[in-house]
Amino acid sequence: MTYPNQNWICCQLGAREHYAVPRSLHRHDALHRLFTDAWVWPVNPLGWLKPTLRARFHSELTSANVYSANGSNIAFELRAILRGVRGWQLILARNDWFQQVAVERLSRVAAVNGPQTVMAYSYAAREIFRFARERGWRTVLGQIDPGPPEERIVANLHQADDALRGGWRPPPPRYWSLWRDECALADRIVVNSRWSFQSLMQEGVSPEKLRVIPLAYEEANGTDGFYRTYPKKFTHSRPLKVLFLGQINLRKGIGPLLEAINLLRGLSIEFSFVGPVQISIPTELRHDPRVHWIGAVRRQDTGRFYRDADVFIFPTFSDGFGLTQLEAQAWKLPVIASKFCGEVVENGRNGWLLTEVTSSAIVATLRRCLEDPARLQQLSECSAGFESFNLDRIGKQWLNILD
Repeated sequence: MTYPNQNWICCQLGAREHYAVPRSLHRHDALHRLFTDAWVWPVNPLGWLKPTLRARFHSELTSANVYSANGSNIAFELRAILRGVRGWQLILARNDWFQQVAVERLSRVAAVNGPQTVMAYSYAAREIFRFARERGWRTVLGQIDPGPPEERIVANLHQADDALRGGWRPPPPRYWSLWRDECALADRIVVNSRWSFQSLMQEGVSPEKLRVIPLAYEEANGTDGFYRTYPKKFTHSRPLKVLFLGQINLRKGIGPLLEAINLLRGLSIEFSFVGPVQISIPTELRHDPRVHWIGAVRRQDTGRFYRDADVFIFPTFSDGFGLTQLEAQAWKLPVIASKFCGEVVENGRNGWLLTEVTSSAIVATLRRCLEDPARLQQLSECSAGFESFNLDRIGKQWLNILD
């Protein structure tokens, strides 16, 4: 099915979701243009000079109209380095720079084309939307997180746990002021979970503007046909293997999880933490043989950690969605998750939902896993289907939000 009356322009800073939104629109012949900060074809030497730029391309958009600002992007980043700009100052400056570049590009489109639908992600959309609204174009904001309520949650966590806080700093007031302007200028705001929907309503955003569309997911190589088996009993020689994969910070529930590890001493269980560490690791757990601190790994290397685990734990206090839940389910891995993220886990069917994000709730759930490996086998065999997260289906939902 095509949508001939839809004419979308996506303004995307970064490679969020591997360009899932413009890709899904392109599949339905609805993507007019993609404006992005960097687009590096495989033959471009920039990909070799700066390996992180190799991900700034997707073969599915080869036939799309993609406009990037590679030269301006490099110049901006070099200036920031030379001036010592970092942290929130750099984030805000980068968002401002991208919008300036995007508006310049949009002005060229406006000179030769009629009405458009302009999509941009939160925190880098205000000037883009101002330009679009002045011309009577429709505006769609892709909200990447639960907004100010999440910041308040994180601030409280850091105030309560100074020992683990790491280097977190709250965004400056201007960050949220700009965001509120974006919400006011948007015709629709797309969030990825009911939790984000509730959070934005709490901030006074009209529910009439809000639409819930989950993140798109495409199964990784090796997951098709994979079957997971469990021992009859977990022992010290074959312990229960618990995996956490993602940013290791207080927002993700690391505080209660580390407390739970201390409470589970002496049991047949071990933990692997995969991802960038953004906390101060307690000395007793840094050298604990039950706890493996792997650090950051490349996305293409995460499969072996999912494959080798017995259960995935995601005790987040707040997340817009939490794509790692789907990655774990693709590897038939039961998930222990909180209720403050995307809807993937059906309690008791393909994992467990924590009643609360506390060490006691985590301990109780992990003890269930330890005591009943056969139950884990059942949960593994009921891993979530991915039809709801199919890229084509997601694209249709985006195309229908303005009806």
